[in-house]
Amino acid sequence: MKLDLCNKRALVGGSSKGLGLASAKELSQLGAIVTLTGREESALQRALSQLDHSFGQPHDYLVIDYKKSEQLQATITQYLSDGKVVHILINNTGGPMPGKAIDISPRQYVEVFEMQLANFQYLVQAVVPGMKKAGFGRILNITGTAIKEPLPDMGLSNTIRSAVAAWAKTLAGELGGFGITINNILPGNIRTDRSAELIASSATKAGKPEKEIEQAIISAIPAGRIGHPEDFGAVVAFLCTPSAGYINGINLPVDGGKLKCL
Repeated sequence: MKLDLCNKRALVGGSSKGLGLASAKELSQLGAIVTLTGREESALQRALSQLDHSFGQPHDYLVIDYKKSEQLQATITQYLSDGKVVHILINNTGGPMPGKAIDISPRQYVEVFEMQLANFQYLVQAVVPGMKKAGFGRILNITGTAIKEPLPDMGLSNTIRSAVAAWAKTLAGELGGFGITINNILPGNIRTDRSAELIASSATKAGKPEKEIEQAIISAIPAGRIGHPEDFGAVVAFLCTPSAGYINGINLPVDGGKLKCL
């Protein structure tokens, strides 16, 4: 298999920790030059030290807040101004706040739409010209299993992530002829700060210990455990390799078999 990503540059969203960092680490191990992004420079500096430098890659980072679209656009424009090519784009932002769909204000829907889909669109438009020239591109969106099975009390996530999935499927048809693939990766229960927050929230609402909530989650996963960030990062890295060039326009769950749908 062709798993070598040497001389390929990857721009990884939300990569100071969690699934973004796990993905960045795996990409660096395959030789990619990684640019981390996140809101806190100190966290990015810590993350940078965890990347693999075995191939002499000059990894770097950008301080970006997806809630500040103008700042994001200005930073990316400057980043690409010297003609560098981004071969791999990992779109990843923090998950929307929980809540019932009926209780969410129209403005909240608009804000999350802008933070995720609109910013993703800007990033894709910024990097695709370089991908076309290189004849190689990988775009991955870290979304959620709610695309396939909407989750209770996750109205914002169910709605916006599904919109991202439809957008990506459309782009897959438009870009596939240029050697560019675009896929959605759907994390299930993975041990991250985000999953810990959701468990704590569920425990508070149910009036039960967090351990009891966690055990209920594990009992619903055929793999018999909650996933590790490395489980997820390895899948992301593979889909970015030349060997994954015929995988395009899919929604791939990484959930230990928890989803009941086909």
